[in-house]
Amino acid sequence: MITVNNVYKSFADLKVLNDISITFEAGKTNLIIGQSGSGKTVLLKSIIGLHEVDSGSIFYNDRNFTAMNLKGRKEIRKEMGMVFQGGALFDSMTVEENVLFPLNMFSNSSEKEKKERANFCLNRVNIQNSNHLFPAEISGGMQKRVAIARAIALNPKYLFCDEPNSGLDPVTAILIDNLILEITKEYNITTIINTHDMNSVMEIGEKIIFISKGNKVWEGTKDGIFDTDNEDLNNFVFASELYKKIKKIS
Repeated sequence: MITVNNVYKSFADLKVLNDISITFEAGKTNLIIGQSGSGKTVLLKSIIGLHEVDSGSIFYNDRNFTAMNLKGRKEIRKEMGMVFQGGALFDSMTVEENVLFPLNMFSNSSEKEKKERANFCLNRVNIQNSNHLFPAEISGGMQKRVAIARAIALNPKYLFCDEPNSGLDPVTAILIDNLILEITKEYNITTIINTHDMNSVMEIGEKIIFISKGNKVWEGTKDGIFDTDNEDLNNFVFASELYKKIKKIS
């Protein structure tokens, strides 16, 4: 579980996050949605410590991440997995070397054990016989799956995904969504996903937080998202391609 308490964040005179309080639950896919510039990426970067908040606190279970020194934060970062927008694989490393990277950085296991773990993770995301290929030699969907394998290599308690479906076709995007959901349930991970993709929201959104102009203006489940009377959320949802498809069918 991750708890965000009364977080504020500004850059110079621009207020980006305004009194944000959220509890992200373990074993669930927690989705942060909002338009570009809403503050959702700044919120995610603040949660993992890439941005220092102006005030407020962020707890990982009962550990106050905000108040920790660099050593303390490093220990918690060992428990984090990240899936970056675009995958962010190392172009000069093979598929296997990309998954081994966090293991080589943080694990004291033997070389044999690290390779076994890397292969386990690649098999878990349905990547076989591609260990010695480079990212440029595999598809975008496979790159995302390798990124997920790398993210879970250290058995994380917390998984962060920034626009994991960016640049993917709809069928592949659904496969990635389902894979993230399966891994979240299987390992009881606290998963936080930044997205503007309403297909993802309706496929795997168990807890949804809508951010608008730096404020948390709605929180709920995918079942309630079309019944809300929140004007900002309605404008966001009704402008989505998914809503247009639903209206066309109905």
